[in-house]
Amino acid sequence: MKIAISSKSNVMSSELDARFGRCKYFVLYDTEEKSTAFIENLAAEQMEGAGPTAFKQLVSLGVKKIVSGDFGVKIKTLCSDFDVRLIIMREKHTIEEIIKLLNH
Repeated sequence: MKIAISSKSNVMSSELDARFGRCKYFVLYDTEEKSTAFIENLAAEQMEGAGPTAFKQLVSLGVKKIVSGDFGVKIKTLCSDFDVRLIIMREKHTIEEIIKLLNH
């Protein structure tokens, strides 16, 4: 399964970015292959509608779970339409720590 994590930068020691639609990067973590890849959030600089655009980018890549600090109302509606699970993390964690938590 592919999981996307909102990230402040493109390194494993980066912290989770609480802003889903405006984060700079997403980390794509494949639970079957145990692989990670950083991708730029193409919607980060959009004037409006960044959340839905970022969501569509991730769904097109096969993501089934998204981890972030918060999600807007539009995303919560979209996730049920596309069978995507949202995971909200309020505590500060690095990307590496989040992946370890996902594996347990």
